[in-house]
Amino acid sequence: MRYLPYFLLALFIAIPAHAQRPRARTAGVQIGTLPIGVFNAITDVPGVKVGHTTLHKGEGKLVVGKGPIRTGVTAIVPNTDVYENQLYAAAVSLNGNGEMTGMSWVNERGLLEVPIVLTNTLSIGEGYSGVVAYMLKQSAGRVPLPVVAECYDGGLNDIAGRHVTTDHVIQAIEMAASGPVEEGSVGAGTGMRAYAFKAGIGTSSRKLPNGHTVGVLVNANCGRRPNLTINGVPIGQAIPKDEKPPTRDGSIIVVIATDAPLLPHQLRRLCNRASFGITRTGTISRTSSGDFAIAFSTAHTITRDRATQDTVITLRDRQLNGLFQATIEATEEAIVNALFVAETMTGRDSRVMPALPHDRVIDILKKHGRIK
Repeated sequence: MRYLPYFLLALFIAIPAHAQRPRARTAGVQIGTLPIGVFNAITDVPGVKVGHTTLHKGEGKLVVGKGPIRTGVTAIVPNTDVYENQLYAAAVSLNGNGEMTGMSWVNERGLLEVPIVLTNTLSIGEGYSGVVAYMLKQSAGRVPLPVVAECYDGGLNDIAGRHVTTDHVIQAIEMAASGPVEEGSVGAGTGMRAYAFKAGIGTSSRKLPNGHTVGVLVNANCGRRPNLTINGVPIGQAIPKDEKPPTRDGSIIVVIATDAPLLPHQLRRLCNRASFGITRTGTISRTSSGDFAIAFSTAHTITRDRATQDTVITLRDRQLNGLFQATIEATEEAIVNALFVAETMTGRDSRVMPALPHDRVIDILKKHGRIK
């Protein structure tokens, strides 16, 4: 059988037995000045959906090919059938020690034609094959060039075991939904860490006075503890890390969605602004980081037909400043949400990645006047 039934896949998937930890705003942390969307998530952009496949299995000593497994897949689905209804898009490498497949085609045409998939470094091939398999299920005549981005989760996960399969990728895409987005140690974020705390998937959104929305989703696996900054406060210096400095720098993937009518060159400018939001939390894109951003607009669809021209209305460049601010704020808050929500995790060889200590962070922010 080519595709595993979902009830078999579910044997691998960790179903949380309790609600996720509070997000930053629930804990009283207000980042930026722009209002948030209903869900404070990338899914506040109409039509955008997110799905996860989470693989969490085994404990103890690493046995390559068996576990412990702490990994997964996250899929961002821009619309109902993006292959037939392509969207203007752009992608940027902020620091290229990593991989986002399909960037060259996205930037060549200025269009996105596939769901965006996130996974671990050594499963990027399975991510690619999974998107192809999903697209061929829709129509055998399709020839997609998948967009798959990776971060390294080998500190907690049996990454060399390559436990992600094409079925897991298909499941994440097909289970994608609108509404609230699960964050922290889920999907591609299962084995990720940031600033020597457990992290992973985070999301946030901003609403602009003109009615447009910007939504951001990140897979946060970046930064060193001393540099961690939350709402302008040097949290990492106040909560020092006892262990030796890390020998491997992490990465971050930023996915930006908006319903503002933007052209590819304007979406590239949003991608570049994501770096400001990342830096606000203390990450500097070190030499060994793999930091990528991709942005798309749902305002116009470019259909696969024999039309000879398209007529679109787009914002002029001088109207972009609010979108820049929205992207920066939502990126920063998405990273902070990943840290706030993720719980302490024990992975391979009984390695423990601690959760961000909410009480200590809140006390520090109060002392700096950042929370009333």
